[in-house]
Amino acid sequence: MTMSQLLDHVAILFFCVLKASSLHTFTAAVYEHAVILPNATLIPVSHEEALLLINQNLDLLEGAITSASKQQNLFLGEDEFNAPKEPEVVTFNTTFGKFGIFTCFDILFHDPAVTLVKDFHVDTILFPTAWMNVLPHLSAIEFHSAWAMGMGVNFLASNLHYPSKKMTGSGIYAPDSPRAFHYDMKTEEGKLLLSQLASHPHPTAVVNWTSYASGIEAPSRGNQEFKGIIFFDEFTFLELKGVAGNYTVCQKDLCCHLSYRMSEKRSDEVYVLGAFDGLHTVEGSYYLQICTLLKCKTTDLHTCGDSVETASTRFEMFSLSGTFETQYVFPEVLLSEIQLAPGEFQVSSDGRLCSQKPLSGPILTVTLFGRLYEKDSSPNAFSDPMAQVLRVMLIVVIPIVYSLSW
Repeated sequence: MTMSQLLDHVAILFFCVLKASSLHTFTAAVYEHAVILPNATLIPVSHEEALLLINQNLDLLEGAITSASKQQNLFLGEDEFNAPKEPEVVTFNTTFGKFGIFTCFDILFHDPAVTLVKDFHVDTILFPTAWMNVLPHLSAIEFHSAWAMGMGVNFLASNLHYPSKKMTGSGIYAPDSPRAFHYDMKTEEGKLLLSQLASHPHPTAVVNWTSYASGIEAPSRGNQEFKGIIFFDEFTFLELKGVAGNYTVCQKDLCCHLSYRMSEKRSDEVYVLGAFDGLHTVEGSYYLQICTLLKCKTTDLHTCGDSVETASTRFEMFSLSGTFETQYVFPEVLLSEIQLAPGEFQVSSDGRLCSQKPLSGPILTVTLFGRLYEKDSSPNAFSDPMAQVLRVMLIVVIPIVYSLSW
């Protein structure tokens, strides 16, 4: 038996809690996820050596996964769990790189997610989650692949497959491009994804996210701008009216710039450029700066920002940038039917998200999703009465929907 033959059958198991009835009982799902393959070798190993290698790796994984089950940032409806008083950072070393683990909602916050990469220098993140897809910016494969690119690490995301709760979307993501991903709202079947990854990803080039955009003067658009809502946040939008053009839209300190060219300007589809600079305060409190090109649900501008899964308009090129005040910006490109676009776009060192060629499918959204972690704890986070009302509504409605579906 050779080492390469052995590792072809070694997989990582992730454990996700589906439902906690009390402190002593819970229903869990075990999802067999991605195989991690180090460089192949033909050096033979004995049966005893093979078993020792497997046992050592399983011991490491068991301890790490048990520790990582203590999620730091709790989502709505998770009040039965206790968050650690201090962030717990979990890492473990292997012969194929340094790994870190965090869970679900933690990905939107600095601790422990960013800390694992910036301070503990992990190569690969293991991410068990029960992720409900929220379009246009927070579908699982879209945001998780963007986080991998923005942070410059491998990212192995294992989601629950629960279409009735909008839970689907797992993937194996490298810093430069997705390697494998799965999104399926039509069947009840899960999916095993396999892909080879670099043990130590090459460091990504430093991006100055405001360099290009800060040199562009924002033209006056008069009263052409309008407001729209995305996931309870009020964006400033500008409609794209031509088959090609250059547009700028601003909100507070953020100005977003877009250059684009469509294959054709369809009369039955509307696209907009949007900007948001503010504190999101519904299911959590986190500060966002977002520049986004997106398709509206219908030709009615009031539907811009609504969830939409299909499109017909193809873009020959695009270039999106913004005057971000943060280095933590996550580039998203999502195509019709909730598909990614591996190898079809890149981020330049001056902060532009650019197409490399005409995209393989119609665009749903092209987005630069920025996080300003230092502004999360604003003293006025929940002073807005409307934000308080929306938060209460979500806290009440989500458990009711869950209980009816069990």
